Amino acid sequence: MEYLLFTYPNCHKCADLKEFFAERALPKQEYDVTQKEGRTKIREFIGSVVRDEKGSIILPTLMCVENGRVEAVLNGREDFEAWLRSRA
Repeated sequence: MEYLLFTYPNCHKCADLKEFFAERALPKQEYDVTQKEGRTKIREFIGSVVRDEKGSIILPTLMCVENGRVEAVLNGREDFEAWLRSRA
């Protein structure tokens, strides 16, 4: 499974999810959406991202990709923990 994590600086939910990955030594690719690389990469998944009522992308966004296919789009530590439990 490949984990692509899209974050925003000084976002406490983003920091919480990054901490979860660090605690478990889970590999991930992280992209800051304020940087060109992050904005370019998230566009690859624009049809899958979750948006709020104003149309803004909800961050953090975690794309769980396997064999080039998006298996899950999650927006926080609790979502990720629940998804991992469901796969056990």
